[in-house]
Amino acid sequence: MNNHNPAPRRLSIDQLVNKIHAGALSYSALIEQCLQEAQKENAAHVFTKTYHPSALAVAHHADAQLKAGVTLPYLAGLPISIKDLYDVSGEVTTSGSLVRRGCKPANSDALIVKRIRESGMAIVGKTNMSEFAFSGVGINPHLGTPQNPCDPVNHRIPGGSSSGAAVSVALGLSVAAIGSDTGGSIRIPAALCGLVGFKSTMNRVPTQGAVELSRSLDTVCAMTTSVSDCLSIDAVLSGARLDVKARDLKGARFAISKTMMQDDLEPAVAKAFERTLSLLSGKGAVITEIELSELNEIAQINAPGGLSPIESYAACKEFVDHESHQMDHRVLQRMMLGKGVSAADYIKLLDNRQDWIKRTSRVLAPFDALISPTVPMQAPKTQPLMDSDEEFFRVNRLLLRNTFAINFLDGCAFSLPMQIEDELPMGLMLSASAGLDARLAEIALGTEWALGHTAPKLL
Repeated sequence: MNNHNPAPRRLSIDQLVNKIHAGALSYSALIEQCLQEAQKENAAHVFTKTYHPSALAVAHHADAQLKAGVTLPYLAGLPISIKDLYDVSGEVTTSGSLVRRGCKPANSDALIVKRIRESGMAIVGKTNMSEFAFSGVGINPHLGTPQNPCDPVNHRIPGGSSSGAAVSVALGLSVAAIGSDTGGSIRIPAALCGLVGFKSTMNRVPTQGAVELSRSLDTVCAMTTSVSDCLSIDAVLSGARLDVKARDLKGARFAISKTMMQDDLEPAVAKAFERTLSLLSGKGAVITEIELSELNEIAQINAPGGLSPIESYAACKEFVDHESHQMDHRVLQRMMLGKGVSAADYIKLLDNRQDWIKRTSRVLAPFDALISPTVPMQAPKTQPLMDSDEEFFRVNRLLLRNTFAINFLDGCAFSLPMQIEDELPMGLMLSASAGLDARLAEIALGTEWALGHTAPKLL
């Protein structure tokens, strides 16, 4: 294998495909490189399982077809990872938890796994995650925590819950990672690891064959190194390509919320956000500050236990009631908030949420996107969060604050990198109401171009 091949992390899907078709790289060499890199120390705890023989078989098949002059599907032969949340036929889906290891193996692939196989992509492994996908931090005390690769000297969190997914892309172990987003689980790790994450409208991609956390919020989606790559993967997951092109930002209407989303920003994030707003304004975007006071209502509407705790307790009741001693106590603590909530309170919460969605969507209707920092911080060091429950929950609340608002809206959102050279990654979130995925994608493509997006430099 040519050791001088650029790391996949630095190449878009389009660049990789062109390189392979030009004969400078083979699918087999690419997959072999990814699987070898996955064994290195910096990739510890990224995967719960790798699929070396089957991934190489897919790559060899793609190489043979290419050599025979067969026109391949665009994504065929390329490496992709899947979160250990999705069923693979014949395997137990652990969802990052010890208590699920005794579950029966899946009878069939999750629907999105079937679609990935049909696209011709090579699944290189299942990725590690926060237990039951219930944390924005990404720490897993049972299976280990992947290290954020953007600062190999200081062990920093990768973000969660799709922790291994993000690191698999950031290290070049896959060109894309399938995760999930219930309260920010794609966008948070994308922001902290310098990637692009796309949280589509919830019902865009089916959840069949995924371990449930919150049926009202769970979204199947992916992260990559560019907006266009996210859209290519979304086309596979959803079965319906968004036919979009980059929007000229001249006259594009961005809303900034004075309420909540800019509170408690770390100085580096505040500086990067202001720099980004200035750049977008210079491209002709119209940026308007709005109150969006509806954001202040989320906590009150969600107060009876919380939508995620209520639904996660219902989904995991058997484990919580009988095997809680094997669970991450921080995950258990959040799930227990949902225990004992009455059916009347749950239905009232759902009704109040729908009313809130209608009112909030009306406020956002005049704008092309709501713009904010994805999270108010850069990746904090891991050890203090492992040592202190108080610090863990403080950081977890801040990480989830902006992203969860969009899940509660049932909206769609992109997280784009907004750091410059020598800065730790920071995310810029572009959001819109439900069903506006195509319009938002055009804005995201235009914004990415305006920002001159590049992969983060490893410090």
